[in-house]
Parts: sequence; structure tokens; C-alpha cells
Amino acid sequence: MAEAQPQTADLAALEERLAQMEGYLHVDEARARVAELEERCAAPGFWDDAEAARQAMTLLARARDDVAGIESAQATLEDAKAADDLARETGDADLMAEAVELARQLERDLGELELASWFTDDLDLGDAIVTVKPGQGGLEAQDWTSMLFKMYLRYAERRGWKVEVNDAPEGEVIGLDRATFTVRGKNAYGMLKAEQGVHRLVRISPTDANKRRQTTFAGVEVLPDLPDEVEVEIDPQDLRIDVYHASGPGGQGVNTTDSAVRITHLPTGIVVTCQNERSQIQNRASAMRILKARLLELEREKRDAELAELKGPRTDISFGNQARNYVLFPYQLVKDTRTGHETGNVDRVLEDGDLDDFITEYLRWSTGERGRVE
Repeated sequence: MAEAQPQTADLAALEERLAQMEGYLHVDEARARVAELEERCAAPGFWDDAEAARQAMTLLARARDDVAGIESAQATLEDAKAADDLARETGDADLMAEAVELARQLERDLGELELASWFTDDLDLGDAIVTVKPGQGGLEAQDWTSMLFKMYLRYAERRGWKVEVNDAPEGEVIGLDRATFTVRGKNAYGMLKAEQGVHRLVRISPTDANKRRQTTFAGVEVLPDLPDEVEVEIDPQDLRIDVYHASGPGGQGVNTTDSAVRITHLPTGIVVTCQNERSQIQNRASAMRILKARLLELEREKRDAELAELKGPRTDISFGNQARNYVLFPYQLVKDTRTGHETGNVDRVLEDGDLDDFITEYLRWSTGERGRVE
């Protein structure tokens, strides 16, 4: 019977966290918003304005998700409490095991709800455009780019997100020259922006016959995939558009026609290439979408730089060159230099794409929420 006591204490803490989440997510307001939007969507003529209707449906889906998440967590909590009470009364080990598993499920669910409470920008809730580029390290950096690309593909798969590869030409000998891909799924941009920055790899070089240790770098850029209603003005005169044979895999149609597109924005020097679609029109549309996202991010960076200059230097944040270190030799460790979060299970990160803990810790750190809900 003594085993049940810690479980009861855990459930009390989880119940308190759930109550906090209900307040942070304004669940009562979300329920009222669901009712209001459902009534609007059922009204005659709702689809007369297709764009307004699409936005309303998006808002409805988000409000329903918030409500459903809380209600599911509430149901799990009640089930866990019931199993725990019965286990205490009867001493049934199976019931206790069920209560423990339900508590673990509730903790996972609360973690997802906490993530939702940290996203205040509408763009955080949407899709992301990710680019991985090799840095210092020559051919090794291209191999490192390929490793990171595969890691993100696995992470997207773990979360049930869909990935569209826009551009991933192979390197000179190994790896990838770069990789640009769009990740579609709930909160994709809000979560993946934690990956922005320089990623450093330390390992025994696979291309060095003397098996010496090599340090390699790759840069990760994460941009929001802008909704249609977000306007970014681009003067057609500022663009140079080139077409050429696609160099990557994709079948005979891709490789034998001028389907690949390179767009250069002359005022900023930004270059975007797309070649993984089968038609030039599709590649051009994808390239323009990525260019708009990069131009918007450039404006944000200018604004943030102006604000930082007015506020003065920030002394509470370290501006190291790398966001995260991946050490494979002489020991094994993945450590985020911003948050201090680390793990010795390198394979779980690189091979299995298990990034949730790193991303959650970054979000807590970046929003000042570390320790708010423990």
C-alpha cells in the first residue's frame, strides 16, 4: 500500500498543472469561440467569400483543438485518480500500474498543452520552411548537412508532420550541398524555430584514412511559411529568374527538362532555388514562397536590430557561435549551448529524431517560462 502514496502526490501536482493550463489557454473563452464560429460557418452565404471562410475554418479548428486538448487531459486525470483510488483500496498491482501509465500520459499531454500556451504569434501555429547549409568543414560539412536533414525528417515523422522537399542537391562527393524543405503540421514553425542557428559536430572523420578527429559546422535557417493573407511586396523588376536542368533525383522528366528555378532578389542578393517539383511552374511558385518568407524575416531582423540598439547590449544571453553541439568522439553528448540541456544518447537524437526535450527547453528559455509550470 505504501507504493500508492507517491502516485497520489504526482496526481495532485498534475491536477494543479492542468488547472494552470486551463487558465493560460482561456478554455471557457475557447468554448464560446467554438460556438460562435460554428454558428458563423453554418450561416447562409458563408462560402461567398472563400478567403474569409477559410480563415474562419482555421480559427475554428484551432479553438476546437484547444478545447479538445483540455477535455482529453481532464478525462485522463479522472481515470488516473479512479485507478489510483481503487489500487489504494485493493492493493491491486495491475490497477497501480494503470494509474502510473495514465499519469505518464497526462504528463505528456500537459507538455503539449504548455507548448500551445507559449505560442503567441499566429505564424507559430503554422508551417515552416527549413534550410540546412554546410559551413566550415569542407566535404565533412556536406555530410553533416545530410545527417541533420535526415534528423529533421525523422522528427517530422515522429510528430505526424508532412514534409515537402524543395531543394536538396547532392554534394560533390558525399552528403548534400544544401537542403530546403517545407514542414506542414500543427505548430511546426513555433517548434522548429528552436533549431535556428549553427550546429557543430565533433567526430572521427569518415573520410580521413588516419581517423583523426574533425569538427564540422552546418547552419539551420527556419522561416514561417506565410499564409496567403500575409502580403510581401516584391517588384518584378527586382527579380532575376533563371531556369536550368534539375541535378537531383526525381525521375526522367525532372532531369531532362529545364524544370529547376533560381530566383535572385537583386536589392538584397537573396538567392532561392527549387528543383524537386516536376514542373517549372511548381518550382517557381515554391521559390517565390520561400523568397517572400526570407524577405519578411529580413525586415524582422532589421527591426529587432534597431530595438536592440535602443535597449543596449543584452548581458543575460550568451551569443556563442553554435546553438548546439553534437559530440561523437571522444565521448558522446548532445548539448544545447543556449539552455544547457543535454543528453548522452546521441543515437536517439540523430538517428531517431528525438528533439522534443531540446525544443521544449528552448521554448521555456526563450519565453522566460523556465520553471513556470514544473
